Amino acid sequence: MIRHQLFRFCFAVVLFSLWFSGEARSSEVNSGAGRDWPLVSGDTTNQRYSSLGNINLRTVQKLGGAWTSTAFQDGASSRSTPVIHDGVMFVNAGTRVYALDATSGKLVWSWAPDQRQAEGLILTLRAGFSVPNYQGVGIGGGAVYVGLMDGRVAALNEKTGSLIWAQQIGDEPRRIGQTVSAAPTYADGIVLAGLANGDFGLRGRVLALDAKTGKELWHFFTVPGPGESGHETWDQSNNTWKIGGGGVWQVGTIDTELGSVYFAVGNTTPSWGGELRGGDNLYTSSVIALDLKTGRKKWHFQAIHHDIWDADVATAPILYDIKKDGKNRKGIAIIRSDGYLFMLDRETGQALVPIEERPVPQNVPSKSAQTQPFPVGADSLLPDCSFWKAKIPAGFVCGEAFTPPSLPPPSSDPPNILAPMWGVRNTPMSYNPQTGLFYARGIASVDWRRRTEDPYYWGFLGFVPDVNAYGFLAAIDSRTSKIVWKHEMPPETLGQGGSITTAGGLMFRLAGDGEFNAYNAKTGEIVWQFQTGYRGGSGSPSSYEVNGEQYIAVPVGPVIWGFKLNGTLREKTSSTPVPSPYGDFSESGAFQSTDRIETTKLQSDAGGLGGVRYYLDPYSFEPTRARVKVGTTVTFGNRGWETYTIVARDGSWTTGPIPVTEERKLLFDKPGLYTYTTKEHPWSYGQLMVVADVVAKNGAYSSEQASRGQNLYTLNCASCHLDTLEGNGQAAPLVGRIFGGHWNDRSFTDLYERIRTTMPQKSPGSLSQEAYLDILAYLLQANNFPAGPEPLKPDSIKFKSVIGDARPQ
Repeated sequence: MIRHQLFRFCFAVVLFSLWFSGEARSSEVNSGAGRDWPLVSGDTTNQRYSSLGNINLRTVQKLGGAWTSTAFQDGASSRSTPVIHDGVMFVNAGTRVYALDATSGKLVWSWAPDQRQAEGLILTLRAGFSVPNYQGVGIGGGAVYVGLMDGRVAALNEKTGSLIWAQQIGDEPRRIGQTVSAAPTYADGIVLAGLANGDFGLRGRVLALDAKTGKELWHFFTVPGPGESGHETWDQSNNTWKIGGGGVWQVGTIDTELGSVYFAVGNTTPSWGGELRGGDNLYTSSVIALDLKTGRKKWHFQAIHHDIWDADVATAPILYDIKKDGKNRKGIAIIRSDGYLFMLDRETGQALVPIEERPVPQNVPSKSAQTQPFPVGADSLLPDCSFWKAKIPAGFVCGEAFTPPSLPPPSSDPPNILAPMWGVRNTPMSYNPQTGLFYARGIASVDWRRRTEDPYYWGFLGFVPDVNAYGFLAAIDSRTSKIVWKHEMPPETLGQGGSITTAGGLMFRLAGDGEFNAYNAKTGEIVWQFQTGYRGGSGSPSSYEVNGEQYIAVPVGPVIWGFKLNGTLREKTSSTPVPSPYGDFSESGAFQSTDRIETTKLQSDAGGLGGVRYYLDPYSFEPTRARVKVGTTVTFGNRGWETYTIVARDGSWTTGPIPVTEERKLLFDKPGLYTYTTKEHPWSYGQLMVVADVVAKNGAYSSEQASRGQNLYTLNCASCHLDTLEGNGQAAPLVGRIFGGHWNDRSFTDLYERIRTTMPQKSPGSLSQEAYLDILAYLLQANNFPAGPEPLKPDSIKFKSVIGDARPQ
C-alpha cells in the first residue's frame, strides 16, 4: 500500500513538473506559439496560447518589468498584439509600423506610408488613407505584412522595413469604406487577408496573395452573386446583394493539414433595412471554411439569419482538438456577439455541441427570420433581459437580444424598447488546450431598439440616461459551452484588450486601469498584478523566448512593456481621473453650450450608403445635453407636431404644456445636473448642466477657440465621430471614460499630434495648425475641462504637459 501511495505521489509530482515547465504536450492540432510569436494570434490556430512555461504559477511572483520602449511618434498608442520573430518585435501604432529589439525595446526601424503624390510604387500609397490598421501585422517568408486603411496589403522587408510590394484587395479606384482592418496571415507562401467594408455598401471578400509578389491567387466574395451558391438567400426582386456587406473584420485561422482557412463574416448592409433583402442573406454573420489553395467554399455556419441588428460575428474563430464521444474531433469555435459560444467540427461544419433553432420576436415589415440558432444547454457570457428590468429608466420596457428594431409612426411598433446590446465584439478570445477553456470578455449594456423609415439610415437613435454598462470576463468549457468562472467589473476596468494563456497555467490580460494581470487559468484567481502607469490601454499581450529566457510583452498606451522573471523595473503610478461634480456623462455625448432647447431633433448618421442621411426624431431634444451658467434663463421651444409638456424627472419644475411652434422660459439659478422628460412621451429624455460662472485662471483654452473648434469638428470629424462625439462603433468616442482613459495621462502635445497626423481620415494633416488647435480646444470643452482667458497656442501646449492635470479638481 505504501509503495502504491509513493508511486502515485511521485507520478503526480512528475505531472505537476511537466505542467509548469511547459514540457507537457496536448494532442492539439498545434502545440501553440513557442520561441516566436509570428502572428497576432500566436500561430495559425488563433488560440493565443504559448507553449512556454518558465513563467508559471510557482514563479510568476518573480515576474517584473524588463524594459519599456521609447514612446511612439505622433502621440500614437497601440491596440495591436506584438509579433515576434528572431528576437525582433513588430507592432503597429498610429501612422507607423515599428520593429523593436525584443530584449530592450530599442527601435530597429519604422515605416510609414508616404502621404505625398509621387511617381511609381509610392503612388499606390498616397492621400492619407494608408494608415496601418490597429490590429497588428503578420510575419513569414522574410517579410512583414500589414493591412492598410485604404484597402491595401503591404509587404515590408523584415530586416530593413523597406517596401517590397503593395496590393489593393478592394475595388480600384478605391471606394470609401473599404479597409483591411485585421492583420494579414501567412502560410505556405500565401498571404491571406479580408476586406472590411464598414457599412458603406460593398461586398466583403477574402483574398489570397502570393507572398513574394503580392499577386492575387484567388478571391471569395462573402455575398454570393448570381449563379453562386447562397445567392438564393437574397431578395431576387432587386440587386441589394451588390451592397450586401459581409465585411471581414477579423484575422483568418488556418489548418494547413486540412488545407482550410476560416474567416468570420460581418453584418449585412443596409444594416437595419431588412425589408430590402428578404432571406437569410448568406454568408453574412457566419463563419466560412475555404480551401487554402483555391478559395472554394467547403462549408459555412450562419450564426444570425437575416441580420437586422448590425450584430456581426465580430471575433475571430479558434481551432482546437477535443475528444467527443470517445473520438478525437477537430473543432472550431466562434462566439456570437450576444455571448453564446458555438463549437463545430472544422472538417464538416457539423455541431460538436448540439444547436437548435428557437423562435424569436418578429417584425413583419423587416422580414425578420422566424428562428435563430442557439447552442443547447449553453451559458451566455452576457446577461439577459431579467438582469436589466430593474435598471432601465422609467418610460422604457425591456426586450430580448433578438427583438427587432421598431419602425416609427405610423407603424404600431412600440417606440420605447430597450434591449441588450451585442457586446462581445472586436476583442479576441483565447484558448488553453491544458484547461480546455475558452477565455472571452464582453460589455453588457442596452440600446434603444428602434430605427427610421429610411432603410439606408445607419446610426443609433435616442438618449437613455443613467444606465450603467457592465464588463464581464469569463472562461467557457469547450466540452459543454458552460461558464466555468466569471468576473463582473466596470467596463473601464475590464479594458478592451484580449488575453493569452501559457503552458505555465496562466492567463494574461491588460485591464483598463493600467493593471497588467496574470490569472490562474483554471480558477480565474488573479495571482499577479503590475501597474503600467497608463489608463485606457487596449493592447493584447504576447509571449516569446530570446536566449532561453521567456518574455511577456504588451502595448500600453504609447509604449510597449516587456516583462521577464527577476525584471527590475518598478511599477508606475497611474493617476485617477477626477470625476465631474455633476456625475458621469461618459458615453452619452457632449454637453453643448446653449440657452435654447427644442423638441424634435434632426439626427444624422455616419455617412455610409450614398453619404450622410438624416432623420427628424420626435423623441429627442436638440441638443440632447445642454450646458449653461448659473442664473441663465433657458428657452424651451416646441418644433414638433404635437403639444409637449417638459417635466423634471424629480418633479422640481415643469414648462407646462407647450403648443406646437410656441416656447416657454425658465430661470435656472442653482448649479446642478437636471434630467427631464416629457409627459406625453416619458421615454424622451434630455439633460441640462448648470455650472457656476467661473473662468479658470489657467484654463487650458478659451471659450471662443472652442466655439471655432466645434464648427471645424462638425465639418471635418462629425461624419465618423458623430455630432455627439460618441463615435460610430469604428471611430472611437471623443468624450467620457474611454477618451479620458486613453488621454488622461498623456500630454497636450500627444493629443494634438494624434489629431494632426491621422485626421480627417480622408486627408490627414490637411488643416491648418490653428484649426487643429481649435478642434483640440473643443474636445477639452466637451470633456468638461475649464476654459480660461487665453487660447491654446503652439508653444503653450508644450507646457500644459499632462491633460489630466488640467481637469477641475
